[in-house]
Amino acid sequence: MDYLSLKHFHMGCAALSGSLFLLRGAWMLRASTMLQQRWVRVAPHIVDTLLLASAIGLAAWSHQYPGRQPWLTAKVLALLGYIVLGSIALKRGRTKGQRQAAFAAALALFAYIVLVAVTKRPFPFD
Repeated sequence: MDYLSLKHFHMGCAALSGSLFLLRGAWMLRASTMLQQRWVRVAPHIVDTLLLASAIGLAAWSHQYPGRQPWLTAKVLALLGYIVLGSIALKRGRTKGQRQAAFAAALALFAYIVLVAVTKRPFPFD
């Protein structure tokens, strides 16, 4: 696999991960029993593992690492926030209002991560 193929694989995993999060969030808002399906609990972990592995591969291949590249540092920090907010939205939020707010904030962070990836700038709104 070459760098461009790995990059496209990574982008596909990111799109699939975001889509699955959006779908699970919609089901959470509706209190759908779909969230209890086995594939819904397993598939996101597989996709996110592949996403992380491809990110590590891209970083190693390109010699661009968090801490050395500000845009990549911003992506990793935003990813940590996205993980925490996603967990609150889908599992740990005590009230529906908390879950809704965490879901909206997680979606905003996901959009920020994509913008940073596309622009390679930690402040893509400048």
